[in-house]
Amino acid sequence: MITGGWAEPDRGEIMNNGIIFDIKRYSIHDGPGIRTTFFLKGCPLSCWWCHNPEGMSSQPILVRHSNRCIGCGRCIESCSTGAWIRSTEGRLSYDRKKCTLCGKCADACPSAAIEMAGKEMTPGDVFLEAKKDIPFYDQSGGGVTFSGGEPLLQIRFLLACLHKMQEEEIHTAVDTSGYCEESTILDAAKIADLFLFDIKHIDPKKHEYYTGVSNHIILSNLKKLDETLARRGRGRINIRMPLIPGINDDSENLEAVAKLSASLKTLSGVNILPYHSTGEGKYRNLGMEYKMGNVLPPQDEKIAEALDIFRSQNIEAAKGG
Repeated sequence: MITGGWAEPDRGEIMNNGIIFDIKRYSIHDGPGIRTTFFLKGCPLSCWWCHNPEGMSSQPILVRHSNRCIGCGRCIESCSTGAWIRSTEGRLSYDRKKCTLCGKCADACPSAAIEMAGKEMTPGDVFLEAKKDIPFYDQSGGGVTFSGGEPLLQIRFLLACLHKMQEEEIHTAVDTSGYCEESTILDAAKIADLFLFDIKHIDPKKHEYYTGVSNHIILSNLKKLDETLARRGRGRINIRMPLIPGINDDSENLEAVAKLSASLKTLSGVNILPYHSTGEGKYRNLGMEYKMGNVLPPQDEKIAEALDIFRSQNIEAAKGG
Protein backbone atom coordinates (compact mmCIF):
# COMPACT_ATOMS: atom_id res chain seq x y z
CA MET A 1 0.00 0.00 0.00
CA ILE A 2 1.29 3.46 -0.94
CA THR A 3 1.32 6.03 1.84
CA GLY A 4 1.97 9.74 1.75
CA GLY A 5 0.13 10.35 -1.52
CA TRP A 6 -2.51 12.93 -2.20
CA ALA A 7 -6.25 12.35 -1.88
CA GLU A 8 -8.04 14.74 -4.18
CA PRO A 9 -10.47 17.28 -2.68
CA ASP A 10 -14.06 16.06 -2.50
CA ARG A 11 -15.13 18.34 -5.32
CA GLY A 12 -12.31 16.92 -7.45
CA GLU A 13 -13.46 13.36 -6.83
CA ILE A 14 -16.95 14.25 -7.97
CA MET A 15 -16.11 16.53 -10.87
CA ASN A 16 -12.77 15.04 -11.95
CA ASN A 17 -11.22 18.47 -11.49
CA GLY A 18 -7.51 18.79 -10.82
CA ILE A 19 -4.94 21.31 -9.69
CA ILE A 20 -2.38 22.56 -12.22
CA PHE A 21 0.57 24.72 -11.17
CA ASP A 22 2.06 25.49 -14.57
CA ILE A 23 1.50 25.13 -18.30
CA LYS A 24 4.51 25.13 -20.60
CA ARG A 25 3.88 25.65 -24.30
CA TYR A 26 6.20 24.84 -27.20
CA SER A 27 8.12 22.36 -25.08
CA ILE A 28 10.66 20.20 -26.90
CA HIS A 29 12.00 18.36 -23.84
CA ASP A 30 8.91 16.46 -22.62
CA GLY A 31 8.40 13.90 -25.35
CA PRO A 32 8.47 13.86 -29.16
CA GLY A 33 7.79 16.97 -31.24
CA ILE A 34 6.46 20.26 -29.96
CA ARG A 35 4.33 19.74 -26.87
CA THR A 36 2.16 21.45 -24.30
CA THR A 37 3.11 20.29 -20.82
CA PHE A 38 0.68 20.50 -17.92
CA PHE A 39 2.23 20.32 -14.46
CA LEU A 40 -0.02 18.69 -11.86
CA LYS A 41 0.28 19.44 -8.15
CA GLY A 42 1.36 16.94 -5.53
CA CYS A 43 4.27 14.51 -5.29
CA PRO A 44 4.99 11.63 -2.87
CA LEU A 45 8.74 12.07 -3.36
CA SER A 46 10.94 14.83 -1.95
CA CYS A 47 13.99 14.69 -4.22
CA TRP A 48 16.85 16.89 -3.08
CA TRP A 49 17.38 18.24 -6.60
CA CYS A 50 13.74 18.84 -7.54
CA HIS A 51 13.50 21.93 -9.75
CA ASN A 52 9.73 22.24 -9.25
CA PRO A 53 9.38 22.49 -5.44
CA GLU A 54 6.15 24.46 -5.91
CA GLY A 55 4.68 21.21 -7.22
CA MET A 56 5.43 19.09 -4.14
CA SER A 57 2.42 20.17 -2.10
CA SER A 58 -0.95 18.84 -3.21
CA GLN A 59 -2.65 22.18 -2.68
CA PRO A 60 -2.12 25.70 -4.09
CA ILE A 61 0.66 27.63 -2.37
CA LEU A 62 1.73 31.26 -2.37
CA VAL A 63 5.08 32.10 -3.96
CA ARG A 64 6.82 35.39 -3.23
CA HIS A 65 9.38 36.92 -5.59
CA SER A 66 11.08 39.48 -3.36
CA ASN A 67 13.19 40.88 -6.19
CA ARG A 68 10.03 42.01 -8.02
CA CYS A 69 8.45 43.77 -5.03
CA ILE A 70 8.05 47.54 -5.45
CA GLY A 71 6.84 48.07 -1.87
CA CYS A 72 3.44 49.49 -2.81
CA GLY A 73 1.63 47.73 0.06
CA ARG A 74 -1.38 46.56 -1.91
CA CYS A 75 -0.84 43.08 -0.48
CA ILE A 76 -1.44 44.50 3.01
CA GLU A 77 -4.59 46.28 1.89
CA SER A 78 -6.01 43.15 0.30
CA CYS A 79 -5.24 40.76 3.17
CA SER A 80 -8.00 40.28 5.77
CA THR A 81 -5.97 38.00 8.06
CA GLY A 82 -2.93 40.22 8.64
CA ALA A 83 -0.53 37.83 6.94
CA TRP A 84 1.23 40.76 5.26
CA ILE A 85 2.85 43.48 7.39
CA ARG A 86 5.34 46.31 6.88
CA SER A 87 8.29 46.55 9.27
CA THR A 88 9.50 49.78 10.84
CA GLU A 89 12.21 49.80 8.15
CA GLY A 90 9.51 49.75 5.50
CA ARG A 91 10.04 46.17 4.36
CA LEU A 92 7.12 43.89 3.58
CA SER A 93 7.05 40.50 5.27
CA TYR A 94 4.72 37.53 5.09
CA ASP A 95 3.48 35.14 7.80
CA ARG A 96 2.57 31.81 6.18
CA LYS A 97 0.77 30.64 9.31
CA LYS A 98 -1.81 33.42 8.97
CA CYS A 99 -2.30 32.93 5.23
CA THR A 100 -5.55 31.29 4.07
CA LEU A 101 -4.37 31.03 0.43
CA CYS A 102 -7.27 33.12 -0.81
CA GLY A 103 -5.03 34.60 -3.53
CA LYS A 104 -6.28 38.17 -3.12
CA CYS A 105 -2.77 39.54 -2.55
CA ALA A 106 -1.56 37.91 -5.76
CA ASP A 107 -4.46 39.46 -7.66
CA ALA A 108 -3.69 42.87 -6.16
CA CYS A 109 0.07 42.83 -6.76
CA PRO A 110 0.91 45.06 -9.76
CA SER A 111 4.46 43.73 -10.21
CA ALA A 112 3.78 39.96 -10.12
CA ALA A 113 5.86 39.70 -6.96
CA ILE A 114 3.23 37.37 -5.50
CA GLU A 115 1.70 34.43 -7.33
CA MET A 116 -0.41 31.42 -6.53
CA ALA A 117 1.15 28.14 -7.64
CA GLY A 118 -1.88 25.98 -8.26
CA LYS A 119 -5.14 26.53 -10.09
CA GLU A 120 -8.16 24.26 -10.25
CA MET A 121 -9.01 23.19 -13.79
CA THR A 122 -11.49 20.83 -15.41
CA PRO A 123 -10.48 18.33 -18.09
CA GLY A 124 -12.38 20.57 -20.48
CA ASP A 125 -10.23 23.54 -19.46
CA VAL A 126 -7.10 21.49 -20.13
CA PHE A 127 -8.34 20.47 -23.56
CA LEU A 128 -9.16 24.06 -24.51
CA GLU A 129 -5.61 25.07 -23.61
CA ALA A 130 -4.14 22.16 -25.57
CA LYS A 131 -6.42 22.81 -28.55
CA LYS A 132 -4.67 26.12 -29.18
CA ASP A 133 -1.49 24.25 -30.08
CA ILE A 134 -2.89 21.46 -32.28
CA PRO A 135 -1.31 22.95 -35.46
CA PHE A 136 2.12 22.61 -33.82
CA TYR A 137 1.41 19.00 -32.84
CA ASP A 138 0.35 18.16 -36.38
CA GLN A 139 3.45 19.69 -37.94
CA SER A 140 5.97 18.24 -35.48
CA GLY A 141 4.50 14.95 -34.34
CA GLY A 142 4.03 16.44 -30.87
CA GLY A 143 1.21 16.39 -28.37
CA VAL A 144 0.40 16.86 -24.70
CA THR A 145 2.52 15.80 -21.72
CA PHE A 146 1.28 15.54 -18.15
CA SER A 147 4.06 16.15 -15.64
CA GLY A 148 4.30 17.40 -12.09
CA GLY A 149 4.65 16.86 -9.27
CA GLU A 150 3.42 13.34 -9.86
CA PRO A 151 0.47 13.33 -12.28
CA LEU A 152 -0.62 9.83 -11.25
CA LEU A 153 -1.59 11.18 -7.82
CA GLN A 154 -4.49 12.97 -9.51
CA ILE A 155 -5.50 9.84 -11.37
CA ARG A 156 -9.20 10.59 -11.96
CA PHE A 157 -8.36 14.00 -13.36
CA LEU A 158 -5.48 12.58 -15.40
CA LEU A 159 -7.63 9.81 -16.91
CA ALA A 160 -10.34 12.29 -17.85
CA CYS A 161 -7.74 14.51 -19.53
CA LEU A 162 -6.20 11.56 -21.39
CA HIS A 163 -9.63 10.54 -22.66
CA LYS A 164 -10.23 14.09 -23.95
CA MET A 165 -6.95 14.04 -25.86
CA GLN A 166 -7.59 10.56 -27.19
CA GLU A 167 -10.94 11.65 -28.61
CA GLU A 168 -9.12 14.32 -30.63
CA GLU A 169 -6.27 11.96 -31.60
CA ILE A 170 -3.70 14.03 -29.69
CA HIS A 171 -0.56 12.13 -28.69
CA THR A 172 -0.17 11.92 -24.91
CA ALA A 173 2.76 11.34 -22.57
CA VAL A 174 2.82 10.87 -18.80
CA ASP A 175 5.98 11.93 -16.97
CA THR A 176 6.07 9.83 -13.79
CA SER A 177 8.24 8.70 -10.91
CA GLY A 178 6.35 5.40 -10.96
CA TYR A 179 5.61 5.65 -7.24
CA CYS A 180 1.91 4.75 -7.06
CA GLU A 181 -0.43 1.80 -6.79
CA GLU A 182 0.10 -0.72 -9.59
CA SER A 183 -3.55 -0.42 -10.66
CA THR A 184 -3.11 3.35 -11.03
CA ILE A 185 -0.29 3.23 -13.56
CA LEU A 186 -2.00 0.39 -15.44
CA ASP A 187 -5.20 2.45 -15.70
CA ALA A 188 -3.18 5.26 -17.30
CA ALA A 189 -1.50 2.70 -19.58
CA LYS A 190 -4.85 1.91 -21.18
CA ILE A 191 -4.88 5.39 -22.75
CA ALA A 192 -1.48 7.12 -22.68
CA ASP A 193 0.79 6.72 -25.70
CA LEU A 194 4.10 7.22 -23.91
CA PHE A 195 5.47 7.06 -20.38
CA LEU A 196 8.46 9.20 -19.46
CA PHE A 197 9.60 7.04 -16.56
CA ASP A 198 12.12 8.51 -14.11
CA ILE A 199 14.82 6.26 -12.68
CA LYS A 200 16.81 8.16 -10.08
CA HIS A 201 18.87 5.42 -8.40
CA ILE A 202 19.06 1.62 -8.42
CA ASP A 203 20.18 1.26 -4.81
CA PRO A 204 17.01 1.25 -2.65
CA LYS A 205 18.68 2.75 0.43
CA LYS A 206 20.29 5.59 -1.50
CA HIS A 207 17.04 6.15 -3.37
CA GLU A 208 15.16 6.50 -0.10
CA TYR A 209 17.82 8.78 1.38
CA TYR A 210 17.71 11.24 -1.51
CA THR A 211 14.01 11.05 -2.44
CA GLY A 212 12.21 10.04 0.76
CA VAL A 213 10.89 6.72 -0.60
CA SER A 214 12.32 3.32 -1.53
CA ASN A 215 12.42 2.32 -5.19
CA HIS A 216 10.89 -1.15 -4.70
CA ILE A 217 7.43 -0.06 -5.81
CA ILE A 218 8.87 2.04 -8.64
CA LEU A 219 10.88 -0.82 -10.14
CA SER A 220 7.99 -3.24 -9.72
CA ASN A 221 5.63 -0.84 -11.50
CA LEU A 222 8.14 -0.35 -14.31
CA LYS A 223 8.33 -4.08 -14.93
CA LYS A 224 4.55 -4.50 -14.81
CA LEU A 225 3.98 -1.51 -17.06
CA ASP A 226 6.43 -2.85 -19.63
CA GLU A 227 4.81 -6.29 -19.61
CA THR A 228 1.35 -4.77 -20.00
CA LEU A 229 2.29 -2.48 -22.88
CA ALA A 230 4.13 -5.29 -24.68
CA ARG A 231 1.15 -7.61 -24.35
CA ARG A 232 -1.22 -4.98 -25.73
CA GLY A 233 1.11 -4.01 -28.54
CA ARG A 234 0.74 -0.27 -27.94
CA GLY A 235 2.44 2.32 -25.75
CA ARG A 236 6.13 2.95 -25.14
CA ILE A 237 8.45 3.74 -22.24
CA ASN A 238 11.20 6.34 -22.28
CA ILE A 239 13.60 6.17 -19.35
CA ARG A 240 14.70 9.53 -17.98
CA MET A 241 17.61 9.65 -15.57
CA PRO A 242 18.84 12.78 -13.80
CA LEU A 243 22.64 12.77 -13.70
CA ILE A 244 23.73 14.19 -10.37
CA PRO A 245 27.42 14.43 -9.36
CA GLY A 246 28.24 12.48 -6.23
CA ILE A 247 24.77 10.96 -5.97
CA ASN A 248 24.02 8.70 -8.93
CA ASP A 249 26.75 9.29 -11.51
CA ASP A 250 29.03 6.40 -10.52
CA SER A 251 29.68 3.67 -13.10
CA GLU A 252 28.07 0.95 -10.99
CA ASN A 253 24.74 2.77 -10.83
CA LEU A 254 24.83 3.85 -14.48
CA GLU A 255 25.56 0.30 -15.64
CA ALA A 256 22.72 -1.07 -13.50
CA VAL A 257 20.24 1.45 -14.91
CA ALA A 258 21.46 0.71 -18.44
CA LYS A 259 20.99 -3.04 -17.90
CA LEU A 260 17.49 -2.46 -16.53
CA SER A 261 16.61 -0.22 -19.46
CA ALA A 262 17.89 -2.75 -22.00
CA SER A 263 15.61 -5.40 -20.49
CA LEU A 264 12.45 -3.44 -21.33
CA LYS A 265 10.47 -4.74 -24.29
CA THR A 266 8.80 -1.39 -24.98
CA LEU A 267 11.78 0.93 -24.50
CA SER A 268 11.85 3.87 -26.91
CA GLY A 269 15.07 5.36 -25.58
CA VAL A 270 16.87 6.90 -22.62
CA ASN A 271 17.37 10.56 -21.81
CA ILE A 272 20.18 11.66 -19.50
CA LEU A 273 19.16 14.87 -17.71
CA PRO A 274 22.22 16.71 -16.33
CA TYR A 275 21.66 18.26 -12.92
CA HIS A 276 21.29 22.04 -12.77
CA SER A 277 20.64 24.43 -9.90
CA THR A 278 18.26 26.80 -11.68
CA GLY A 279 15.49 25.88 -9.25
CA GLU A 280 17.44 27.06 -6.20
CA GLY A 281 15.77 30.46 -6.23
CA LYS A 282 12.36 28.82 -6.00
CA TYR A 283 13.31 27.30 -2.66
CA ARG A 284 14.17 30.74 -1.29
CA ASN A 285 10.88 32.14 -2.56
CA LEU A 286 9.01 29.30 -0.86
CA GLY A 287 11.00 29.45 2.38
CA MET A 288 12.24 25.88 1.79
CA GLU A 289 15.67 24.37 2.36
CA TYR A 290 17.72 23.63 -0.75
CA LYS A 291 19.74 20.53 0.13
CA MET A 292 22.05 20.42 -2.87
CA GLY A 293 24.42 23.06 -1.50
CA ASN A 294 27.24 23.86 -3.93
CA VAL A 295 26.85 20.80 -6.16
CA LEU A 296 27.85 21.77 -9.70
CA PRO A 297 26.39 20.43 -12.96
CA PRO A 298 28.16 17.34 -14.33
CA GLN A 299 31.07 17.96 -16.67
CA ASP A 300 30.75 17.12 -20.36
CA GLU A 301 33.13 14.19 -19.95
CA LYS A 302 30.90 12.59 -17.30
CA ILE A 303 27.81 13.09 -19.47
CA ALA A 304 29.58 11.48 -22.43
CA GLU A 305 30.64 8.57 -20.21
CA ALA A 306 27.05 8.04 -19.08
CA LEU A 307 25.78 8.09 -22.66
CA ASP A 308 28.44 5.58 -23.72
CA ILE A 309 27.40 3.18 -20.97
CA PHE A 310 23.80 3.17 -22.22
CA ARG A 311 24.80 2.99 -25.88
CA SER A 312 26.98 -0.02 -25.12
CA GLN A 313 23.70 -1.80 -24.35
CA ASN A 314 22.42 -0.87 -27.85
CA ILE A 315 20.14 1.75 -26.33
CA GLU A 316 19.32 4.99 -28.11
CA ALA A 317 20.49 7.50 -25.50
CA ALA A 318 20.55 11.29 -25.64
CA LYS A 319 21.39 14.23 -23.41
CA GLY A 320 18.41 16.30 -22.32
CA GLY A 321 14.65 15.84 -22.56
